[in-house]
Amino acid sequence: MVIRTRRLRGCETLRRMTRETRISPDSLIYPLFVREGKKIEEDIPSLPGQIRYSPDAVAKGVEAALSAGVRSFLLFGVPETKDESGFSAYDENGVVQQALRNVRTAFGKDAYLVTDVCLCQYMSHGHCGLIENEKVVNDSTLPLMAKTALSHVRAGSDMVAPSGMMDGTVAALRAALDAEGFSDIPIMSYAAKYASAFYGPFRDAAGSSPAFGDRKTYQMDCHNSEEALKRTQIDIAEGADIVIAKPALPYLDIISKLRGEVNVPVAAYSVSGEYAMIKAAAASGFIDEYNVMCESTASIYRAGAHILITYFAKELTAAIKKGDIG
Repeated sequence: MVIRTRRLRGCETLRRMTRETRISPDSLIYPLFVREGKKIEEDIPSLPGQIRYSPDAVAKGVEAALSAGVRSFLLFGVPETKDESGFSAYDENGVVQQALRNVRTAFGKDAYLVTDVCLCQYMSHGHCGLIENEKVVNDSTLPLMAKTALSHVRAGSDMVAPSGMMDGTVAALRAALDAEGFSDIPIMSYAAKYASAFYGPFRDAAGSSPAFGDRKTYQMDCHNSEEALKRTQIDIAEGADIVIAKPALPYLDIISKLRGEVNVPVAAYSVSGEYAMIKAAAASGFIDEYNVMCESTASIYRAGAHILITYFAKELTAAIKKGDIG
């Protein structure tokens, strides 16, 4: 029997109808940076097109994305004050907590708010946990991660996303949330987060570069794939509702492996370096930004992602509506 796919490719309507990979705006999450201050809307040079907002202005960024068709947001805080305990991460009047209350007041439940739970940008040394003798102390960090998650949920977060890669974080957050009556709040864990060179623009935007050393002792080695599955299975056993693979494009094999092995939704984070490379290459005239954005996004979903965290969320929503992707 001869299968004639040429006839299907020849018609635009049929091409869309028979696509194997489907993408919806509902599956996109848009990252937003919130920095302390008032009436701030500042461009991020390392992330062209992205803006840092103060808590009183972040509703403008949310409104623009909602108007484009994006409903879900991942908030990152950029504090003024840093110390060795990361106090401003779990301060009830911290920058993320203020932003949550303001967005919730402005949009109610129209915006789905996810918050990054980590300490790196709040720590004077830039690492994701407490430090003793220039080493991260895992177990002592867990209560601070739990306090941060609780403060976010009390301020209006719909879901928490722990990214510090401390062992036992999901269990600590789940226990703390349940004890306070927040058993319905889901946890989206950065379960397979690699120690990657692709995070550079984010660290510039969030002011979270380590003051010494690196994060290879608690983030994953780029050579390993079985470790990703093991760590993910541990997080699921501890109560993770969604798991993240990060970065996305250099780790499509990890996304595919997780999709085939785990029984919870898989999210991919197309990180700052992926976004910045496309922007830089397009600005130099080397590539077509729009089509590369669409093609690279399709590859992430084709690999198995259910959810995509991406700085291109607004542009992708428009592309989906046009039928160029999705």
